[in-house]
Amino acid sequence: MFEELSLLQLQQLWWIIISLLGGLFAFIMFVQGGQTLIFKLSKGDELLKTMLINSLGRKWELGFTTLVLFGGALFAAFPLFYATSFGGAYWVWMSILFCFIIQAVSYEYRKKPDNFLGQKVYEAFLYINGSLGVILLGVAIATFFSGSNFWVDEYNFSHWSDSLRGLESLASPFNLSLGFALFFLVRISGALYFINNIDNETIRKRAIKSIKVDMLIFLFFFLAFLAQLFTKSGFAYNEKGFIYLQEFKYLLNFIELPYVGLMFCIGILMVIIAVFLTIHFDKTCCIKTGGLGIVLTVMALFLNVGLNNTSYYPSIYDLQSSLTIENSSGSHYTLTAMSYAALMVPFVLAYIFYVWYQMDKVKITKEEIQDPHSHNY
Repeated sequence: MFEELSLLQLQQLWWIIISLLGGLFAFIMFVQGGQTLIFKLSKGDELLKTMLINSLGRKWELGFTTLVLFGGALFAAFPLFYATSFGGAYWVWMSILFCFIIQAVSYEYRKKPDNFLGQKVYEAFLYINGSLGVILLGVAIATFFSGSNFWVDEYNFSHWSDSLRGLESLASPFNLSLGFALFFLVRISGALYFINNIDNETIRKRAIKSIKVDMLIFLFFFLAFLAQLFTKSGFAYNEKGFIYLQEFKYLLNFIELPYVGLMFCIGILMVIIAVFLTIHFDKTCCIKTGGLGIVLTVMALFLNVGLNNTSYYPSIYDLQSSLTIENSSGSHYTLTAMSYAALMVPFVLAYIFYVWYQMDKVKITKEEIQDPHSHNY
């Protein structure tokens, strides 16, 4: 079946799969967003704080699972990107990795007896993961559009021209606008998740109040990102693989790939509808609508930067070293074998949805948290 596809078709297939996984991971980062709201929503009430942390503690591992799937698929399908980015901009990626490591440690050790660091240290780690980790990840993804300082030699060895090794991307207003937009977006989805998952009126009211503020700030940074994205020149390539700058490339991609543009618009609209229904109609199930909207929006951005003869990891140091899905992928054999293995992904996702449903059949309550026999993070 997959053997009959051309190499280009396999490359496009795997970029679509990676885009979907990227969208799913962006949605599951409601965990990170929720972590930044723990102190704001609990306001010193230990019982409320325990409810919030336990609500997130039952889901944080799903984020790691999706992150591993996303990173593994990207590594196997487009190994030159992995070697170039992770081998060059390693200070950014190592910082992101560190932020996710302390998250896992915090959930496991916060309530351990004889915890010499204390609960507050691990709670601070959760906030760092949800704030710095998310912003850095948004900045790293923004370089897919803005470019990085690397070049690739004739032996496909990548080199980095800047001693900051990726940290220089933090000086770009374009990159930071996406980083902060992602930060406030996951705070919104975190609040929507708490409203859906916890049966507590105090948390619900405070979460709605938080959404009202975060939505305005999110729109400011997101619209600033879109304004720069749609007016900037993009990195295109022709049938011979020659990279060149094209005016309004990313705006044209949405127009020339109408299904991607429609997906993007629907995704944004779904997030806005979820927030509107939560604030004005007191709906408690809008994490589903908003979550799907996030998946569609982020997936559309990935499709925009990788399809339609676009370089998804451009080099601003040497234009011809820019990476595309055609010059950075694995072989036809590798992508074919991976495609058969990917047939198992729907079963994995079905299992995740089943486990999620079983965990969320009953909302978290004060009585459950106060039960001495219940497990608390």
